[in-house]
Amino acid sequence: MDIPVRYGDYIDWDQLPHLWCPGCGNGIALKGVALALAELNIPLHKLLLATGIGCSGRAGNYVSFHSFDGTHGRTLAFCTGINVTQPDLKIIAFLGDGDCGAIGGNHLLHAARRNLNITVIEINNFNYAMTGGQFSPTTPLSSITSTSRKGKAEYAMDTASLVAEAGANYVASTTVYHTSQLNNFIKEALLTRGFSFVEVMSSCPTYYGRYNHIGDGPEMMKWFKEKTLPRDKYEKLSLEEKQNYIERGKLVQRNREDFLTTYKKRRKK
Repeated sequence: MDIPVRYGDYIDWDQLPHLWCPGCGNGIALKGVALALAELNIPLHKLLLATGIGCSGRAGNYVSFHSFDGTHGRTLAFCTGINVTQPDLKIIAFLGDGDCGAIGGNHLLHAARRNLNITVIEINNFNYAMTGGQFSPTTPLSSITSTSRKGKAEYAMDTASLVAEAGANYVASTTVYHTSQLNNFIKEALLTRGFSFVEVMSSCPTYYGRYNHIGDGPEMMKWFKEKTLPRDKYEKLSLEEKQNYIERGKLVQRNREDFLTTYKKRRKK
């Protein structure tokens, strides 16, 4: 099989146009994956895109290589079995904030703790968009959603920091506006042996943008540009100032031994 040399070789063009809403960031994130794969020249037969339930779950429909849909929150449990039995397969899990932070939170933490050789792309659009715009674990405090009409009373979960603390080898966070950084983070994650995680804050003008008076797709892009700061600048802000911004950047890059390498050593003993 020939090795693809263009990002378009990883896309199933016959399935387009996609079903995502106008202004949705899922397509930008998926293109970021395809661009990284093309730059790394990873063969199609060596790839698997695993998805869960939610808007991001549609991503598997639009790739030209192996894909599967897991049950809600359980995609990483399936990926664990696949990683152990097919260690040469490059596994990319394209998951929403519900799959990562809510019903799938426990699987996420333990996959990171085990340091499985899996790359997770978390599409964080700050709400459960596919089911009507309810708040999710990552919805910022005071945000308006269909289930928090007066503002969300709960603090948001920082999935990237949790995964970093759990033991992942690579963790980064960015937005669909910062495409150069997004593509670079995905490429670095794919090159990492062990568990890697890229949080992609994504636009959802249909619900989150509309409810919170941010606007349509272009306006949400402007919002990401103005409301997110690189880690070094964010850390210089006071606690009060930090309430007005969102941090983005690389949290962790290390070389802890991955699960299969450790397991094989134990078996030899």
